[in-house]
Amino acid sequence: MAAEHEDPPPASNFCPRPLVLAGPSAVGKSDIALRLAELLGGEIVSVDSMQVYRGMDIGTAKPSPADPARVPHHLIDVVEVTEPFDATQFVCLARLAVADIQSRGRLPILCGGTGLYFKAFQEGLGQAPPADAALRAVLEATPLPELLRELAESDPATYDRIDRQNPRRVIRAVEVIRLTGKPFSAQRANWQPSTLNPQPSTCGTGLARSAADMHRRINARVDAMFGQGWVDETEQLLQRGLAQNRTAMQALGYRQIVEHLRGERSLAQTIELVKIRTRQFAKRQMTWFRRQLSLTWINLESQTTPEAVAKTIACSQAASDTVGTARVRLMAAHAKYDVTCD
Repeated sequence: MAAEHEDPPPASNFCPRPLVLAGPSAVGKSDIALRLAELLGGEIVSVDSMQVYRGMDIGTAKPSPADPARVPHHLIDVVEVTEPFDATQFVCLARLAVADIQSRGRLPILCGGTGLYFKAFQEGLGQAPPADAALRAVLEATPLPELLRELAESDPATYDRIDRQNPRRVIRAVEVIRLTGKPFSAQRANWQPSTLNPQPSTCGTGLARSAADMHRRINARVDAMFGQGWVDETEQLLQRGLAQNRTAMQALGYRQIVEHLRGERSLAQTIELVKIRTRQFAKRQMTWFRRQLSLTWINLESQTTPEAVAKTIACSQAASDTVGTARVRLMAAHAKYDVTCD
């Protein structure tokens, strides 16, 4: 039976602006989002390109079964592991979820680490052409070093910042360049805000930690994931068709585990490689967020509790009148934590 979630006290014509909570992998977004949602009568919209896939649970750090019982979650387990999913689908589903949450007087909290999805939701999608099946097949058969050489020659800006270890992204960039004759970077920069379905402005918070703290947290997280059965989960997903979904196969950790299962490296080497790749990915996420999104950053200390951070964000929203002091007062009777702002 679905868990029941108590609605906030009624507020006349209340339509809260979405709140963004962004940050790199392992920074602690999910725990903070849970506390924040409980404080402010919110619901969480996952902004994660891999949590949409059913069965990809351990490696994507999906919420535990107990979490949705505390706070409703949206855009998790949306498609099968064999189905495609992209930013366009995300924007459509996220807008529906946000509208539904707002219609019930609750606060949408967009939480995750997929920067492109955040930007697409807020600003719309660029005018890149759709995939061309024939050209895509040719590019997928081309060795990655050759594609990278072509990209470096035709679009140095994209070559400098793209994840060169991610064939899917490299292929897409080269595909767009060949189809349009224009640099991919120029087209990606041409974000077009939606006029058909404009989104309310959002208020964004970014979470950051020191390099040493992130290193420690990532190592502990990866060890825990393997201890929870990440390898077995990947084997089951392969039986369900994971290898046929090029997007899902690029998920951090799953790709390395598949290589391990194929005999390319030992389990110990795989665990260490996943830690390295996660640290590199988290660094790229931070660079992207700082360049592409307008966020108010909170630097977390190792001893900082999720409750304390949630209170800081809630009080900040009240002070800026994004949520409104009245909203905090309305929710105070329903909150599990002290929300008295200094």
